[in-house]
Amino acid sequence: MRAIILAAGMGTRLRPLTNDTPKSLVKVAGEPMAERQIRFLKEKGIDDIIVVTGYLNEKFEYLKEKYGVKIIHNDKYDLYNNIYTMYLVREYLQDAYVTEADVYMYRNYFKTDLKNSTYFSGIKENYKGEWKLNFDESGRIYEVEIGDGTGYIMSGISYWTKEDGLKIREKLEEIIDSGNFEKIYWDDVVRNLLDEINVYIEKINSNDWFEIDSIEDLIKAEKIISDNSK
Repeated sequence: MRAIILAAGMGTRLRPLTNDTPKSLVKVAGEPMAERQIRFLKEKGIDDIIVVTGYLNEKFEYLKEKYGVKIIHNDKYDLYNNIYTMYLVREYLQDAYVTEADVYMYRNYFKTDLKNSTYFSGIKENYKGEWKLNFDESGRIYEVEIGDGTGYIMSGISYWTKEDGLKIREKLEEIIDSGNFEKIYWDDVVRNLLDEINVYIEKINSNDWFEIDSIEDLIKAEKIISDNSK
């Protein structure tokens, strides 16, 4: 089992914090988000970790010495959505976690005994523009809707089996080779493969994770974290 951490984003809505710090190395409650994910992975015995960088990629170099991670640089991070980032690491996408590095994990919910491809998801109320998971009684996800509402949404943490990872890899290569991928996210690939792969939901608590996209998100998350620690 390995992990791919997507850390190429610029974080323009987090400026000025991201003027000289990559979005995923912004500290939440005193710890850089990406580093917390790496620490949690290693606590679970997952040591094969690939970090895909983009903006201010040199800032991630210390992670190689501190944690022994592999760094892959996406030099087109400012041109395409994260589908191209995933394309660069497609060979690793089997028996692998994929995490978005701008997610602050409040607790360590990584698991090493997963039998199926998995989206970790919690309920969010009154969300806007999120990716909602629709699933059957067994937990198998059959549809992903993008929009507003209340429901189980993607947390930015997923796991992919060897079989499903290979199918996703093939589709990634097909899309990139077509040249029509500028506005596509990597989760769009999964969304269009749901009839061919087996993806299940792993439910987590709504405050188990915080996606930090803006200063407002950061302030809100740190308040909740502080309140929960009292």
